[in-house]
Amino acid sequence: MELFILSFGALFSIMNPLGTVPVFVGLTQENSRKEKGLIAFWTSLNVFVILLISFFFGKYLLVFFGISINSLKIAGGLIIASSGFALLTGKFAEHKGMKRKKVEDDIKKRSEITLIPLAIPMLAGPGTISLLITYNQTYTDALEIFIFLGSMLTTTVLIYIILKSAFLIVKKLGASGINALSRIIGFVVISIGVEYVVSAVINLIQINFNS
Repeated sequence: MELFILSFGALFSIMNPLGTVPVFVGLTQENSRKEKGLIAFWTSLNVFVILLISFFFGKYLLVFFGISINSLKIAGGLIIASSGFALLTGKFAEHKGMKRKKVEDDIKKRSEITLIPLAIPMLAGPGTISLLITYNQTYTDALEIFIFLGSMLTTTVLIYIILKSAFLIVKKLGASGINALSRIIGFVVISIGVEYVVSAVINLIQINFNS
């Protein structure tokens, strides 16, 4: 249970579906209720597939490029921490490359938004992918892998529920409420990023000291 809470909390905080709500609302404001539900479903499904690919096949990228797990932890930690700072400063969408003008252009031109920009990079960005690759290299027991699959599925289901209820959330919380929650989540995300960098640096020091 502790590992499930750890992995679920990290995934949910880093992906921050609440921060995607305003973008989702902007991109789907002209769609019908049924269409919005389908977009939410396919976005969540795309996210789940990306998480699975990152978790099970991301390690081969490390082998191909000759990247060590500690280097990945440091790089991923910096990316995660930068996402946290973006949440704290209210610039999460800009950090993900979703400027207001680009959102407006997507509304007019893009016919398929469930993969890009909603699934990538808004939800499953570099920070999420690097986190899952790290988890795959750190936790190799069959039970641990099963737990991670459960946390990925749970996170995906919550993303679907949040996106499907996006217009209601905006109506109830308003922009200020969403920003306040995002800032709280941002602090958690920064802490996760720093933890990864610190643990990698400690591992490198121990390796050098023992050698």
